[in-house]
Amino acid sequence: MRAKGLVLSISVIVGIGIVAGLLSHPADSQTVAAVDSIADAQGNLHVPAEYRTLYQYLGTWAVAASQTAGSEQIHTVYASPGVIDEYRKTGKFPEGAVLVKEVFQAKTDRMTTGTVSREDKLEGWFVMVKSITNKFPENKLWGDGWGWSWFDVDKPTKTTSTNYRADCQGCHIPAKSTDWIYVRGYPPLSK
Repeated sequence: MRAKGLVLSISVIVGIGIVAGLLSHPADSQTVAAVDSIADAQGNLHVPAEYRTLYQYLGTWAVAASQTAGSEQIHTVYASPGVIDEYRKTGKFPEGAVLVKEVFQAKTDRMTTGTVSREDKLEGWFVMVKSITNKFPENKLWGDGWGWSWFDVDKPTKTTSTNYRADCQGCHIPAKSTDWIYVRGYPPLSK
């Protein structure tokens, strides 16, 4: 009788440990689900629906205007659910993490606080999906640990990118040491 009670107690403890382990890592299932919802069977991406309300805000970049005061573009970046917590824990983007960058033309005005630039007209989106396992090796938009695609504002389901090395990666070369992402511009990733 005593042995059965001990086995039952151990089984309950192990079961609780398994459930706690599953609950403590929701980013794994959320991020994998995120990639499956924005990539077709061949790995072609599209801009995720409702990312502004479902995803987490990472940060905003202002691209300085070359000839006038203010900014030329504003880039606002979002991450799929769970990515920030996982990055804070591990210092790495988890498998299936989705990043969406909105690219806006900027409008610059004089205000009481000085010259201010703000988002004006949306030009398009840049979408990246983390793939440690090289999920789509035959697709030329996947490599170096990510799926990469640019989308014009009028075509959120069809990328104009044809090869990530030629069309996307060049802008990310200075961020190669941080997994191709300019993490210093995203305060939520800091511990």
